[in-house]
Amino acid sequence: MQTIRFSTIDKAKFFRTLNKKVNGYFKDNNLKKTGNWKLYLKAIFMFALLITPLVLVLTLNLPIWAMVLLMIIMGVGMAGVGMNVMHDANHESFSSKKWVNKLMGSSIYVLAGNDYNWKVQHNVLHHTYTNIQGHDEDIDAGRIIRFSKHSKWSWIHRYQKYYSFLLYGLLTINWAITTDFKQTYVYLKRKLSYGKFPNPATQWTKLIIGKIVYYTIWIALPLFVGFAWWQVLIGFFIMHYTAGIILSVVFQLAHVMPNTEMPAPDEKGNMKNTWAIHQLYTTSNFAPKSWLVGFFTGGLNYQVEHHLFSNISHIHYKKLAKIVKETAQEFSLPYNEYKTMRKAIIEHYNQLSELGKKPILA
Repeated sequence: MQTIRFSTIDKAKFFRTLNKKVNGYFKDNNLKKTGNWKLYLKAIFMFALLITPLVLVLTLNLPIWAMVLLMIIMGVGMAGVGMNVMHDANHESFSSKKWVNKLMGSSIYVLAGNDYNWKVQHNVLHHTYTNIQGHDEDIDAGRIIRFSKHSKWSWIHRYQKYYSFLLYGLLTINWAITTDFKQTYVYLKRKLSYGKFPNPATQWTKLIIGKIVYYTIWIALPLFVGFAWWQVLIGFFIMHYTAGIILSVVFQLAHVMPNTEMPAPDEKGNMKNTWAIHQLYTTSNFAPKSWLVGFFTGGLNYQVEHHLFSNISHIHYKKLAKIVKETAQEFSLPYNEYKTMRKAIIEHYNQLSELGKKPILA
């Protein structure tokens, strides 16, 4: 695989200036960059959103419509825990205490994932090589969806604007069944890691035990209390499909948009911009003034701030956004954002349509 090198030339010193302003904000306001009591209360709420419906389904004799509704709520809770708790924790910004971050980051096992795989895919590949085809796996949807102008076009992509949103719901189901095993094999083979490289035997053991615990909670336990196998599978699918759509859409609105670029390296692997400036060109915010969107997505609607400062908890992004936006404008650099969620979804649909056209006609 080609080695990517970002430019080290930033004559205007954009990121140095921005860092100084951001550090000054925390110092002047005597704030920690990690989470606070508001985040911890929200974490309790998100876990309750995930676990309470499960308890009700397992203990009460409910009508079908109520069980379906509870499975949808569980899916919402699953996405909520992922975006608000697991995400910050595995970026080591949930708490200033390492053991708390490790514990909260382990919530990914309840969500069908694996912390080693997630950290490599997200923290290393996505945050380093954002929107670079062949390096950022988050824009690789296989042959069925074309997220980048640099990926191979197929006739089926003409219709992706119609079917992509339907397929987004399969994201976490793939985690649960196949993706984790494939990623562990590839990442260990490539010697990839976020921090210390794990012992391969230990990683495989954690992965297998994690899957056993996961399927015990979500499959074996409902079967044990008396649900039919088909009821369990339908409920499992509804929960995952709900979570998958939410998580997929939040990601796509941040990166696969008309205002974000998909830059490619030159033949030697060199990128035009520095890493920080690259993040401005490849990332977009959405619905910055919506309290509900910001609350539920774990601040991921402030994706620009998150990519520049992933070591800072999302509870600070709204305040940092003003600093980042002003600094980007000061250096005549882009600051991508869509004012509403509705506008962002429409523009993502338009981008899917554009990428679905045969390149010679696009």
